[in-house]
Amino acid sequence: MSTRGLRFHSAAIHYFDAVRRCGSIREAARQLNVVSSAVNRQILKLEDEVGTPLFNRIPTGMVLTHAGELFSRHVSLVLRDTKRLKNELDSLKGLYKGHVEIASVETLVINLLPEVIEKFQQKYPNVTVGVTILGSKDIPNEIIESRVDLGLAFALPKHNDLHQIAISHFKLGAIVAIDHPLAQYETVSFHQCLDYDLIMPKPNLSIYQQLAPLFLHEQHSIPKFKMQTGSLELTKQLILRNKGVGFQTIFGLENEIIDQRLKYIPLNDNNGVYCDLGLYARKGHFLSAATDTLARMFAEEILSRAEG
Repeated sequence: MSTRGLRFHSAAIHYFDAVRRCGSIREAARQLNVVSSAVNRQILKLEDEVGTPLFNRIPTGMVLTHAGELFSRHVSLVLRDTKRLKNELDSLKGLYKGHVEIASVETLVINLLPEVIEKFQQKYPNVTVGVTILGSKDIPNEIIESRVDLGLAFALPKHNDLHQIAISHFKLGAIVAIDHPLAQYETVSFHQCLDYDLIMPKPNLSIYQQLAPLFLHEQHSIPKFKMQTGSLELTKQLILRNKGVGFQTIFGLENEIIDQRLKYIPLNDNNGVYCDLGLYARKGHFLSAATDTLARMFAEEILSRAEG
């Protein structure tokens, strides 16, 4: 028995979903590799069977009606169940095939992500992997809306629709060039860092939220800084040029620390400031054999690196 091309539902269901996603019959037809008239015919047939219009036809495209919104929820569940069944059938046959989609924060792309993905693909070469880089606050919605199978993010609050597969604690530190005056210390306080130019994270980043209690306690105001960015790479390049003090976990800095170009100095405020790195999936969602295996590998790696 082969599950390749498995389709239990009429073409109308798949055509409806394509039009919903594309907002246009022409674009849906292009993605489905069929003529526009075929898509339009199936939509009209579906609307006749349902007994009400599912789309409003406007000059800019196709917009779901209220009935279309309700029908869309049903279609999404049906198609997800079909995908789940296909994965289960493949698993029963011992086939680790398919695709795993991941959303991750930028700091993990230097070392953790490539290391785990390399090991995974060596063992399961028939599985493809997709990675989207986002901020921690944007990752939960990608998981909940089933656009990704797994999410790796820092400091996520508890969410009723998220299942936490694994979590570990990592120390937040000051990052400086190897010849910076602070590099002589093994730990520093945030107050010590205020004597130098700061490269601060943007307020929407989890690191900023971890730092906020420290500078609010110290000065009751936002500390002065010469640069503020949401980019790890830009922060790293500025620090390498000795343009200031940045703040980060050790993730994303592994190569520069090994090469002794950067110094990672744990913050000692409150006996250490910790960021939680978690691996997440949608609660109640079936994980394919490939996704479950990759999740176990990520969990093992995260737990093995834990600092507290």
